[in-house]
Amino acid sequence: MDYPQVLAYLESFIDHEKNTSYNYNSSFKLERMMRFAALLGDPQKGIKSIHVAGTKGKGSTAAFIHSILGKAGYRTGLYTSPHLLSFRERIRIGDSLISEDDMARMIEGMRPTIDLLKGEQRPSFFEVYTALAYKYFREKNVDFAVYEVGLGGRLDATNIIEPLVSVITPVSYEHMDKLGSTLSQIASEKAGIVKHGIPCVSAPQEKEALGTIEKICQERSSPLAVVGRDINFKEIGADDTGETFNVTGIGGRRYAGLKTSLIGSHQVVNAATAIGAIEILETSGIKIAQDAVRDGVAGARWDGRLQVVERKPLVVLDGAQNRASAAVVRNSVKKIFKFRKLALILGISKDKDIPGILEELLPIADSVILTKSSVKERAAEPAFIMGLMGPRSAVSTSSVEEALKVARSNVSPEDMILVAGSLFVVGDALKLLSKT
Repeated sequence: MDYPQVLAYLESFIDHEKNTSYNYNSSFKLERMMRFAALLGDPQKGIKSIHVAGTKGKGSTAAFIHSILGKAGYRTGLYTSPHLLSFRERIRIGDSLISEDDMARMIEGMRPTIDLLKGEQRPSFFEVYTALAYKYFREKNVDFAVYEVGLGGRLDATNIIEPLVSVITPVSYEHMDKLGSTLSQIASEKAGIVKHGIPCVSAPQEKEALGTIEKICQERSSPLAVVGRDINFKEIGADDTGETFNVTGIGGRRYAGLKTSLIGSHQVVNAATAIGAIEILETSGIKIAQDAVRDGVAGARWDGRLQVVERKPLVVLDGAQNRASAAVVRNSVKKIFKFRKLALILGISKDKDIPGILEELLPIADSVILTKSSVKERAAEPAFIMGLMGPRSAVSTSSVEEALKVARSNVSPEDMILVAGSLFVVGDALKLLSKT
């Protein structure tokens, strides 16, 4: 198979990222993933790994860990989802994405095993792609692999690894039809990645979520370090080029004047969480110099999150997909960016908390342009979103390309265009803007 044929083959599998009408507990089967991996020779075993779950910031936190380990001289793989422009973004070693040739060769090699699996044993798209990451990292002999959970944690295809440390980023309300209607239920699903005796690092959490995480860690004899309690941070500077901050680690080690180009106070939290995970690795005898932490934090990249892509006018992209993330965007925009008027391009997936996202983002917008992503199966119709906006007026468009044209025709160089509401919408925008 060549690369286009591989993409077509992958798209033949059930894709829960696009089609969200499924029962979580019956559709996600960890036993199926374990059997699939066993048939492939259990490629996930024997690789030092870090596992990252959570609602907000898990991709950024994974990117910080990946970058720090790379700066420490380790060959490090990173597995994340979803992607913005290319499937290849999900699997990378260092700064290099998996190549088209490697993808084609490895999927072709896996296909006879995959095709043996029928009915309920047939893997989903995410399970196939996760198995590909396992095999790729094994083949390329990485020193470490950092895995971001896809959905939840307890039943996620990444949850067959035995990590050196488990990481839980801030937990908030999301996928409530699948993960539960309370923060405790959602946190329980996220903390499903905690393994017996394996240390865990948690970002600051709401009281209800933290209580659940603490209980699960105690039951599994998992030492728990919490940012804000065992790991502390202080933001000392912020602008539209990034953050400057201090961190005091688990053992009292001080990291002063750290800098990151990722924008927003929440990225300071993500970096502090990542540093906590790194310090736990050090207790296992893994050598990571303080300069590697500093350089890794500075070198971390994570597109589509308060990403500035143009300056005049200011064009910023953020894939905030739930109310809590939208609130972070709102606060960051008010605190960091300077502009005359803000044009909001908003497209939201239909399974998200649309009223909550609207309530957070509409107050900062002078004008609103509704749109939908090219992933039609997920996108809420602009007319439906408009129906939830009450008396607030908006322009309705049928694509991100049309929305950008409308926005550009109505803004001055001193204004700001914010593209938000969905990573799929951000991906469409990034693809268009990278061509200009």
